[in-house]
Amino acid sequence: MAGTILVLNGPNLNLLGTREPEVYGHATLADVEALCRAEAEAAGFTIDFRQTNAEHEMVEWIQQGRTGLAGMVINPAAFSYAGFPVLDALKLVECPVVEVHISNIHRRDEAWRKDTIMTAAVTGVISGLGIAGYGLAVRYLAGQGRN
Repeated sequence: MAGTILVLNGPNLNLLGTREPEVYGHATLADVEALCRAEAEAAGFTIDFRQTNAEHEMVEWIQQGRTGLAGMVINPAAFSYAGFPVLDALKLVECPVVEVHISNIHRRDEAWRKDTIMTAAVTGVISGLGIAGYGLAVRYLAGQGRN
């Protein structure tokens, strides 16, 4: 295997598929995981897939993965707007990091959703492409070793 891509999911994503399906769609977090695994395995990578509602747990996972990974995908969810400990941890990560948002955060009604603080520490952002954004992020990270 070529390496591991860590996929991290923040608060309330465990309810994906039932939480505001008009915004986030009907796919579940298990569907997202299957998509990520399929993309990674096709390129010879493995996926470490996790979800938490606890900020301290997210920080610990990021710190554990700061070295030795092929890449990291993070959907910080609500941590995007006030998760400064998560941001600080991301700044220490040595591999490429792609931030993913299922909805287009720039088209949301709530103004505060448009400004994700994580952007300051990530390689790139995918927003508004539904769960397909995760697959694109994994595909990008899997291709980094060939660029």
